[in-house]
This record gives sequence, C-alpha cells and structure tokens, in this order.
Amino acid sequence: MLSSRVPASEVKMENTTTKPNWLELPRDVTLNILQRLGTVEIITSACLVCPLWWNFCKDPYIWRTIHMPEFYHRRYNRVDWVKMCRYAVDRSCGQLEDIYIYMFGNDELLEYIADRASNLRRIGLVYCDKLSDKVFIEAVKKLPLIEELDISENSHLSKHSFEAVGSCCPLLKTLSYGRNVSIDLNDEAFVIAKTMPGLRNLTISGYRLTSVGVVAILDGCSLLESLNLECCSSMSSITSLSENLRKSIVGEVGIEETKKTLIGLIELAEHYAYGLWAQVEVRYYRWIMIIYAAVMVTGCLLKN
Repeated sequence: MLSSRVPASEVKMENTTTKPNWLELPRDVTLNILQRLGTVEIITSACLVCPLWWNFCKDPYIWRTIHMPEFYHRRYNRVDWVKMCRYAVDRSCGQLEDIYIYMFGNDELLEYIADRASNLRRIGLVYCDKLSDKVFIEAVKKLPLIEELDISENSHLSKHSFEAVGSCCPLLKTLSYGRNVSIDLNDEAFVIAKTMPGLRNLTISGYRLTSVGVVAILDGCSLLESLNLECCSSMSSITSLSENLRKSIVGEVGIEETKKTLIGLIELAEHYAYGLWAQVEVRYYRWIMIIYAAVMVTGCLLKN
C-alpha cells in the first residue's frame, strides 16, 4: 500500500514559499510604508533594518514630512533632537513640505531649515522659547509658500513677527498662536486683520484678547471660516460685548419681536463664550453685527 505522506523536503519548500518576502514589495509601496513611520523611528530604527531599507530611507520622498513632537522622550537630549532634525532636513533635498517641532526649536535650527526648505507649506514651532523675533522674521522671508503656521507658546515673538508673516506669506490659510500674558493685548489681532485677509482658520489659545481684537479680526478676515478660542480669556470679553449689545437694544429699539430675535442670537454667542473651550462659528458673530446694525438703523428711522 502506497504511503500518502508528502516528503519532508516538499513540506519544507511549501512552508517557505507561503511566507511573504517584504524585500520584494514594489518600491513605491515600501516608501509609502516607511513614510507612515515617525521621523525619529526612521532615523533610529527603520534605516538600520537592512541594506535595502537603508537605500530606501535615502529617498527624499520619505522626508517631505518631518514631525518631531516627542521631545519628552528621555532617551535623547535637546542636542540630539536638533541633530536628528538637521539630518532629516538634509535628506529631504529641498523637497520638505511639512515640519513640526516641539520644544527644541531655536534660532540656529530655524535658519538651517529656512535655507534648505523653500517649498515648505506647513510649519509648526510649538513651545520653542529659544526663537527670537529677528531670526523668525528673516526665516519667513525665505518661506513664501507657507499655508499653515503654528507658533503657539513662543513668548519672544511679537507683533513684528506677525507683520512679517502677513507680508511674506500671501498663501497663508491657517494660523495658530497663543501665549500666557497678564494684560489685554490686541496688537497681534490688529496685524492679523490688516495683513492676513486670506485666513480661513484661526486658533488663539491662552491669550488675553478683548472684544475689540475679535471684531477687528472678523472685519479684516472676510474669508474666515472658523475662530477657535482655547483657554482664552477673550471669552469673557465676548460675553461683555454681547451684554453691551443687549443694553443698546433695550434702550434704542421699540420693536419687541426684533428685540427677541436679536437677544436670542446674542444668547447663542454667549453659549459659545462660556467654558475653557470655545469653538466659535464665525457666522454667528457676523449675523449679530449685521442684524444689530439693521435694528439700529430701523430704530433711528422710526424715531424720525
């Protein structure tokens, strides 16, 4: 009787052929996979896997995006982070489009990036307290294609930096900034209103902004789609503004139904004003201003 068993050599061959060979993946697929890794992971791990991956990691395509938000990682100090960032920028060969740096950014690094990444579209420099006005202004002059900018919690950047961004980055659509200060400041708001008419999205956090600044931004940035206030004391200013509008209506307008409509809109704005977070829909503020102006004109006409 013939044995039904398969020879061991054939079994071994079948098992070997069923295992995927990652080295035979198409080049574009491998690049896509590598690009999904974090910048630090690529530098410290992926490029060391094998000679093939080492060659793939030299491709500038992988370095078009550099995100380094893990500064808290105790394995590396500030000097190490700066070195890795410079290495990644060099690998991009001028094709860098998106970079995000958390805490370890300084003047020298920003200069290095600006000189080698004129195609940058998005840049984040968050909690980089070593940045100065002078170097930041010179850097943005070399980055005219910026569309998204996040400079939150950089205490040394003044309104002059905002003026440089407004004049040198005409494509800017999204801006995020904020810092903790003890007095009301509207200087940056006025600069944004004057020099950044193309803004679509604006986030202001931890910042003492008054209603005057908010109104200036709404007037100057006619294309604005969202205004996001995070932990921002301007929320109390907005509430104060709506209360002033309420008092004006009561004193000037005699049409009860119109009053109720406008007061309802004001209360809606107040709903967005309370709390540590306020996601402000710009259309509500605009409607309040438009209807308020209409009511005031109607009141004057009725009196006459």
